[in-house]
Amino acid sequence: MKSLIRLIVPVLLLSSCVGRDLLSDAAQQDAEGRPVEHEMIVLGAQLEDPYSVENMTKALAAVYPTKADRVVLPATNWYVRFLPEDEDQYETLERMGLTLLDHPVDYEIVREGDWYHDPSVGQDQITWQYAVVKAGFSFPPGIRYELLEKCYIPEEAATKADDVDWAAVEREAFRLTGNELPEDAWTKAGDSSTPSGRITIVDRTLGVTEGVRGVMVSCNVFVKFATAYTDENGYYAMSRSFSSNPRYRLVFKNSAGFNIGFNLVLIPASISTLGRHEASGVDVEVTEDSNRWLFSRCVVSNAGFDYCRYCTAGSPPMKTPPGNLRIWLLHTLGSSCTAMLQQGVLVDRLGLTQLLGEYAALVKIFLPDITIGLRGKDSYEDIYATALHEFAHASHFMQAGKNYWDDFADFIIKSFITSGFVTYGVGTEENHGHCEVGEMWAYTLQAQLYRERYGESGRTFGLNYWFHPQIFLQLVDRGLSCNKIFQVLDEEVTDRTILQKKLISWYPEYKSEINQAFARYN
Repeated sequence: MKSLIRLIVPVLLLSSCVGRDLLSDAAQQDAEGRPVEHEMIVLGAQLEDPYSVENMTKALAAVYPTKADRVVLPATNWYVRFLPEDEDQYETLERMGLTLLDHPVDYEIVREGDWYHDPSVGQDQITWQYAVVKAGFSFPPGIRYELLEKCYIPEEAATKADDVDWAAVEREAFRLTGNELPEDAWTKAGDSSTPSGRITIVDRTLGVTEGVRGVMVSCNVFVKFATAYTDENGYYAMSRSFSSNPRYRLVFKNSAGFNIGFNLVLIPASISTLGRHEASGVDVEVTEDSNRWLFSRCVVSNAGFDYCRYCTAGSPPMKTPPGNLRIWLLHTLGSSCTAMLQQGVLVDRLGLTQLLGEYAALVKIFLPDITIGLRGKDSYEDIYATALHEFAHASHFMQAGKNYWDDFADFIIKSFITSGFVTYGVGTEENHGHCEVGEMWAYTLQAQLYRERYGESGRTFGLNYWFHPQIFLQLVDRGLSCNKIFQVLDEEVTDRTILQKKLISWYPEYKSEINQAFARYN
């Protein structure tokens, strides 16, 4: 499977259009002074889970000897692992509200990292996914699973003794299982904290620090989990308290409805680890000096969040990208592409469905919709502008449809080969009109949203190509908004002649401006 993906992806890419700052990899440490790296997690010895029913019962008896015979602890949760065969199964688990991790939570973490792949599972398969579910959970049919431990998590209990200091019981359970933590890794005895904080990023071009918007913050201590999304200013607040320092991570599954997922393993949403920090929460400031993966993911996440907000804020609103949009960030490539492969574009056109049979669905699932090439793009400004262009294409796909996009993507690949490896061809090839309209739109949106953020910097996008985004830019400057232009970009608008006629039919009051703009760049 992976070999097939490696064959398909290069063709498309070649043809494409209170915590501490996170500094360099060498300087990044968690609250306990351990280095935080962003490669594969290295596991050590298996640990005894302090939250197992057996261990919490022993701890309760040790802290409250007189209650041992009167308080019976039932299992509140099950610690399980799943082995999804494909992403349909993976998404089934996510739709059930499960928080999935690709590594076990009852093992020592020798080296922090962003991902893990069980050596017993093939590299072209989804690795074991670990989760904590309610006791009595109804396992979906057909998905392989194993029940690893029955647990007691006080916050999950329907009823519990009110006069029990459960933070003290948890602490004792850690001691009894050999997981005793340093004194500064605990909150005050008899107390607990609810994590909250802010995730921010620095845009050096503007000289501002702003929130990382709509990203998921996840934390856990063994089988005790909590998650929250950041708001538009980067603030998050968990709904569960902890008595000891959790492990924190950023999950790039944005609340606006897109996933950034690619870090050497096939997963829907990439993860950037933050290491272990105080139970009260962690504040993180991401800069260009931070880990390269972390920085670029945060920038693209903000670009997508801002783009989706722009789509719905104007009148009439523009369509946002599909809700399951998948984005891959590729640091060694300079080109970007919105091939919408997960949506089935080209997979059916190239005959792969018939060729692959039952495996065709896997190709559609594991391939991305957007690939963003980051070679030579190191600043917030550069990555942000590139991402806006691709998000604009994804909206156009929603307006024009799959058949249109089949022709568009097919043109890009063929023209790249027949025109001497010119990205957009020369404007005479079959179906060149799809590219003409599509790239006019994407470069216009890129320029428009860039100007809204950075002002009139003098920077231009796509003005030297044969399809002339200047036409749309001139119309926008004369009052015909991007939101209005977008409404005409349906499956019928396959070249500039049709585009011009449809714009006039929809907006006759702008007939003079439309004709002037098209004539100027004929």
